[in-house]
Amino acid sequence: MRGLDVIEAVAHDMLTLGELADRLELTKSTTHRLASALVDRGYLIFTPRSGYRLGSKLLELGHLAHQQADLIQVARPHIEALAADTEDTVHLGVLDADRALYLDKLPGRRRVNISSRVGDRHPLTSTGLGKALMLDHPESFWSERFAADHADGVPTADRALWHERMRGYVAAGRAYDLEENEDQIRCVAAPIRDVAGKVVGAISVSSAAQYMGDTRMEELAAKVLGVARAISHDLGWVPKP
Repeated sequence: MRGLDVIEAVAHDMLTLGELADRLELTKSTTHRLASALVDRGYLIFTPRSGYRLGSKLLELGHLAHQQADLIQVARPHIEALAADTEDTVHLGVLDADRALYLDKLPGRRRVNISSRVGDRHPLTSTGLGKALMLDHPESFWSERFAADHADGVPTADRALWHERMRGYVAAGRAYDLEENEDQIRCVAAPIRDVAGKVVGAISVSSAAQYMGDTRMEELAAKVLGVARAISHDLGWVPKP
């Protein structure tokens, strides 16, 4: 909290160490320790004889926040229509470092409890959303995440079979979760691309396994792909011939 106080204190004015300590009502040593840590991480910049000001890391985060807000706004009407059409739970998410970050969720009409929440960060290798976000990544990245996720407690899976399925997902342009993240829950997911063709998000349709047999998952795949492509189109993506 004190670190956030420091950032907010210099949001409007460049402050010397003494001015910053006075404004926060902290000792100079404590203020210097906090400010130095923020400088090291890029949240502040220090100029000798002038003081502290906001750093480039905040510009980066602001740009990412703006992108995510745009993605939510563009995707919302599409995923609302998808949720109404399928009657299942629909998620929107992005890659956040080594996890899938859930930005939006529309509960389905069926009496199925999907435990995810907006703001949750889930493993990439066991979720349909996470796999869709990784479709353009090299297999070396898949292997790293597979090992790391299982070290963190993801349910055990056969590595060779998982890799074989991922290759199939790449070829099909979509991904499945076959009860790998949550017992008795299956999902179909597809990536969202920006004007440059880069994967910037993904959507998924999730439901209980009893409603998600193999045939229905294949049928849903076409719908989910279509909606993901419509969102991508609204973001400026044009598929290559």
